[in-house]
Formats: sequence, structure tokens, C-alpha cells
Amino acid sequence: MTDDENRRGAWRAALACMVTLAVALGIGRFAFTPMLPVMLAEGKLDLQGGGLLASLNYLGYFVGALSCAAIRLPPIVMVRGGLIATAVLLLGMGLLNDFAAWGLLRGAAGVVSAWVFVFASGWGLRRLAETGAPALGGVIYSGPGIGIAATGLLGGVVGRWGSTAAWIGFGLAALVLVAVIWRIFDDGAVVAPASALPASPPAAGALAAARSDARWLVALYGIAGFGYIITATFLPVIARQALPASPWPDLFWPLFGLAIVPGAIIGARVPSHWDNRLLLAAGCALQALGVLLSVVWPTVPGFLLGSVLLGLPFTAITLFAVREARRLRGNAAAGLIGYATASYGVGQIVGPLFAAPLAHATGSFAVPLLAAAAALMVGSALFVLVWWRKG
Repeated sequence: MTDDENRRGAWRAALACMVTLAVALGIGRFAFTPMLPVMLAEGKLDLQGGGLLASLNYLGYFVGALSCAAIRLPPIVMVRGGLIATAVLLLGMGLLNDFAAWGLLRGAAGVVSAWVFVFASGWGLRRLAETGAPALGGVIYSGPGIGIAATGLLGGVVGRWGSTAAWIGFGLAALVLVAVIWRIFDDGAVVAPASALPASPPAAGALAAARSDARWLVALYGIAGFGYIITATFLPVIARQALPASPWPDLFWPLFGLAIVPGAIIGARVPSHWDNRLLLAAGCALQALGVLLSVVWPTVPGFLLGSVLLGLPFTAITLFAVREARRLRGNAAAGLIGYATASYGVGQIVGPLFAAPLAHATGSFAVPLLAAAAALMVGSALFVLVWWRKG
């Protein structure tokens, strides 16, 4: 293939995967965040019910991530099937009006979003490697941010017609986007997940240290999952409590999504010789500050800055964690990435279950948010400590 053909192929793959992650994660997984205050206002949910639905979604993501290693279907089958399932599950949220059914739908959406994330990432990164354009990985991982921004902006508008219309609208929009990119996923080659791309394994003498670092990575990545998810689940609700008469609360969530885009692109271009543990520490510290601002400075500027600081490192943290796993395990990194993802998933499950009852009892999210910010700061400090001890 010529250089121009490679360049076009790389951009087609990157943009297709970007749209894929926007649909599966930005819409399929995170549309619930802007919909939660609408459903609360309609009386369809209470705060604890909303927290439970969120945790069921994160439990589904946990199960989906763990199951990826056992799946032997071609990536394009998983991606296409997952995208169709995402649209159907979104439509189901609007067409059904039963809490138990919503729980099943949100759990299934979590499973599907994990499958699509893993297999679309693997397909896309392999295509970029084949066409000599690995730097376009940042385009792929900007997809969740674009989807979050879109659902945030549309949710505030469509939600005025009711949550039923909003969910159906999201499902139809997902179907349109899937139709646009469907034919790009036409390569039947079996592509390994991103974790299986070539990398140099550690030296034999470093295996014991690598095992210790791996345990730290799994534990601290779970703290990162807990630290961000409370704000990511309840941000519009938190902002409306703090600014009840303001038109701004519906804009903080899309701003969080928009901030993910430059963060993903910058993260993908960080030099490979920079230490991943320090990068993870910096990302956790930024998110801790973003969470803390919503408590200590609950104003429009405070929420604006907090949303940006929470969003910028959101995808970059995942990239750095995957890169650290590959540094430790080389070609055998898939298992470590799976354990780390599972730990992150546990943190996401615990977050809403911890925050919603406490906020309901106290009438405020201040205590859960302070706990989340503290967890992120502890995680950041421990990443630095691990780096220093191994230095």
C-alpha cells in the first residue's frame, strides 16, 4: 500500500473506533448520568435506586472485562454485535418502565461496553500499528469523551420531553452512528487485544520486583476507579443541589466529556520513557483536586474547573495503566490488564453504593466526595512511593 493509502486507512480505523467508543461508552454506559436527575424529577427513581442502577452497570463492566480473555470470536463480530446490543439496550430503557428491567438493562449495557472497548481497542490499535500511525491512538480514546459531551448536551434538551423520549432518542442516535461505521469493520482477521501487541518482557532477574509492582498496580488502579466514579455518576445531581436556581448544572457533565478529548490525545503522545507510575500519580492528583473543588468551591467557576480537572486524565489514566502492565509483563500483560480492570471495576461498583445512601441520609454529597478525593490523593502518593522505592 502507498503512504497515502496507509494514512487514509489509519484515519478510517481511528475514526471508526472513536465513534464506536463514543456509542458504547459515552452513550451506552454514561448516558445514565445526565438522565438520572430527569428520572429523579419524574419520580421514577429515588437517589438510592439511581445509585443501585449505576452500580449494576459497573458490575456488568466488571464481568464483561473479566470475560474478554475467554472469548474466541473475531473482534469485528464482538464490535458489531456489541454496538447493536448497545442501541437495543438504550431503546429498552425508554420502552420499559420497571426497575427490575432497568437493572437488567444497565447490567447488560455494562457487559457490552466492556466487550466493545476491549475488542475495538485491539482492532484499532493493530490497524494503526500496521499503517505506521500509532499516535492516532489518542483519536480512538477521545471517543468516550465525545459521547459523554454529546449525551450531556442532548440530555438536557431531550430530557425536557421526558426520560422515555430521551432514552429512545439515544437508542436511535446510536443506530444511526452504527450504520455510518458498519462497513469499516470489514476485516475478518483475528486481532489480539491491545495487551497482546509486541512488547519486550522484563529480564528474569526483575521478575520478583515486577510481581510486587503488579500487585501495587492492581490495588491502586482500584482506588482510582472508586475516586472518580462518585462524581462521574452524580455530577448533575450534585451541581443542582449546590446551584438550585442556576442554568449551569446541565453543562458541567458535557464539559467533563470535552476535557477527556485533549487528555486522551496528549496521553497517547507522552514519551514512552516517562515513568508510568508518576504519570498515574499525576492523573490521580488532578482528579482529586477536581473532586475536591465541588465541595470547597461549590460555585459555577468551581464546578467548571473541577469538571475539566476530572475529565483531562480520565482516559489517560487507563492508557498509562495499560502501558505499565505491558512494561511489567510484556507479551503476557493480558492477565495483569484483566486483573487491573477488574480492580478498577470493583472501585466503580463500590462508589455509588457508598455515596448514594450516605448522601440520602445527610442530604449532601460532601462526605462521599471528600472520601473520594482523599482516596485519589492516597492513590497518588502511593504511586509516587512505589516509584521511589524502586528508583
